[in-house]
Parts: sequence; structure tokens; C-alpha cells
Amino acid sequence: MKWLLKHKAGALQLTTYIIIVIALLLTGFILLIHTHKQFALQSDTIINTIKRTDEGIRYASNQNILARDTFNLKSTNFPNSTLKLHRDYWGVFEKVKSISSIRNKTFQKVALLGSKSNSTNKLALYVKDNSKPLVVVGNTQINGLAYLPKQGVKAGSIAGHSYYGSQLIYGPTKVSKNIPAISKSILNQVQSLINVSTHLTQDHFLSIKEGVKFSNSFKNALQIIYSDQTINLNDIELTGHIIVQSKTKIVVDVSSKLKDVLLVAPEVEIKPNVVGNFQAIATKAVSVAKNVQLHYPSALILHKQPDSNQGVPTNLNDKQYKITIEENTIIKGAIVFLGEDILSNYNSQIELKENSKVYGELYCNQNIDLKGKVFGTVYTHNFIAKQSGSVYQNHIYNGVIDIDALPEQYSGLLFNDSKKVVAKWLY
Repeated sequence: MKWLLKHKAGALQLTTYIIIVIALLLTGFILLIHTHKQFALQSDTIINTIKRTDEGIRYASNQNILARDTFNLKSTNFPNSTLKLHRDYWGVFEKVKSISSIRNKTFQKVALLGSKSNSTNKLALYVKDNSKPLVVVGNTQINGLAYLPKQGVKAGSIAGHSYYGSQLIYGPTKVSKNIPAISKSILNQVQSLINVSTHLTQDHFLSIKEGVKFSNSFKNALQIIYSDQTINLNDIELTGHIIVQSKTKIVVDVSSKLKDVLLVAPEVEIKPNVVGNFQAIATKAVSVAKNVQLHYPSALILHKQPDSNQGVPTNLNDKQYKITIEENTIIKGAIVFLGEDILSNYNSQIELKENSKVYGELYCNQNIDLKGKVFGTVYTHNFIAKQSGSVYQNHIYNGVIDIDALPEQYSGLLFNDSKKVVAKWLY
């Protein structure tokens, strides 16, 4: 009898133990399912927040949003979300910030927007109709669609060198008028950058010296380095949302490392062997020495200010108001000259010397002296060639323009009717 009682008590303890173990397992399983559901919900929230941010960038690419204004965008796909868009500029590109929030998750992206290239009608050349034919000489080669004056194109000769190509234009041709106009908002932005320091408070200014490294996210407020004197960028590393402005001149040395910054001055000089990625905006001159490499999306802009003599056009001095690209230099991006009409202009406002290469666009409302190679598109009022002491108007001598060599992903200058795409994601 005693043995039987002990046996029953042991069975009860075992049963209780099994029940406790099963309860613990069930509790653990329920907690696991709950945790998994919460994790899935959190993951979905994060993914949807990112998707909502991308939706904002796409919307800004396809719609006109007031500049320097914050826009709230509603969505039927994400009814419980909020999305704020802020459109601004960075040099010759649009800058869009998209901030989305769903529940307690917030995500933001900043993008540079440029024009979407036409994959069917690839434009290589647009020359304004100045009632003069385009003349090609030497080893000149133009590949792609070309808009030419009514007088068309013909082969010419300079200093005993004739045209050596098998055809004048390697692609279709159309009759040109005026060159396409760059977006007015971009032109206004370039103009405003010339006086950017007058619009900022003291909190925006940085003080730098040799050996310094400074980085500023595009999600943060703008920082500016300013001087009335020449700024020599020696042994300095600058990255991001930073403007360097001088009232006289900026000199970029090979020891400097510049990424995504803006340089603003009457004159900008880039010394030999510099490697970087930046935009330079000048009012008098931009000079780029030999063996320089500027990565995409870089830009060199010379915006000549109107003359003060009651708006009467004058001759341009050959040493000023010019963008010069020396030999063996590679620039990936845009080179732009903007100025008023000039009477009796026999000088070049953009000069690409031998073996220089541009992957992108050349835009000039005056004269281009093209001795290098442009893998992309050229827009100009006129070409000019100075050879053997003579000046040849609307001549290209040994220059190459090849739109087929430009990557399809390239996004560049914004025109009035441009479709926009992301040129670069910022940080």
C-alpha cells in the first residue's frame, strides 16, 4: 500500500513537470510568434518609409515644386505617412531633399537632379545659325545628330591641312536656330551664388587652415569659407555641403582633396595633377592645368557679368573671360560660358587644348576653340580656330565630338523642357 502511494505521488510530480514544460514551450512559442510579427511589422515600416522617400524623389523629378519651399505630399498607397519635399539648387544641378515618416520611423534622402539624356535622338552638336557654314578641317570627327546653320557643313583647309574624314557628319543633320536655353532658375541660381556670402549669418562661416579635414552632410545647414583675398586650397580636405568663396581668386593645389563642394570667385585656377569632384563658378576666368581629373558630376561655369557702360557690348580681352582646359586633362560633367553678345569677337571663350577630354557637355553662347575631344554634346554660337597667326571663324580643327561615347546614365545641364533624373545621391 505504501509503495502504491509513492507511485501515485511520483506520477503526479511527473505530470506537473510535463505540464510546466509544455506551458513554458507554448509561452516561448507565442513570444517567438509575437516577436516575429513585431519584427516583420518594423521591417515593413522601414521598407515602406524608404519607398515613400523614393516616391518623393520621383515626384520632384516629374513635377515643378517651388524652389526653397517645403512641400507636403499625400499618398494613397501610404495613408498614415507624412512626406516633406524641399527643392533647392547646388551649382548647376537641382537638389531635392525627401523626408518620410511612418509611425515612429523617419528616413530621408538627398539627390542631385540633372537632365535625362535622349536615348533615341542623341544630340552631338548644336551650332547657332549665324548665316555661316560649319567648316571641318584635319582629323575632326562629329558622331551623332547635328543641328547646323542653313548653309550646312563643308570641308576646309588650314595651313595646308585639309579634311581627312570619309564624311562630314557621321549622323543625321537638321537646321538650327538659337541654341537651347538653360533653365532660367539655374541661371538665377548661378547669379545668386556670386553674392552668396551676403545672405548668410555668422553661424554659417568656417575658419580653415592647412592640414584641416572638414565634412558637412547635405542634410545639414550650408557652411561657407570666405575671404576678400585669394584663397589657396593647399593640403585641405573638404567634403559635402560647403561653399568656398573669394572676392578675388581661388587656387586649387594638387595637395587638396575636394568632393562635391562649390568654389565661387572671379577667377578659379586649378593646378596640374589635381584630382577631385567639384563645381567652380567664376565671373572672369577659369584655368585648368595639365593632367587634371575632375570626376562626375563636376562643372566649370564662367558667368560674365554685364558691362557697366550702359549695356553697350564691347570686345573681350583674350586673357580674361575665358575657360581654358590644358592638355591631357579629363573633365566629367559640364563646362559652361554665359555672357552678353559681343561685337567683333575673334577670341575663344572656351578652349579645349590637344588631348583634353570632356565626358559631358560644352555650352557656350560665344566662341569655342575645340582641339580636344568631347564625348557628349556641344552647344555653341560659333567655333573659332587660331592657327598659324590667322583666325578661322566657325572652323573646327582636329576636334572630336562623339555622343555615342557618353554613358547613357549621364545626367547633365537642365534646360527649360528637360526631363529630370537623379545625377547623384548625396549624403
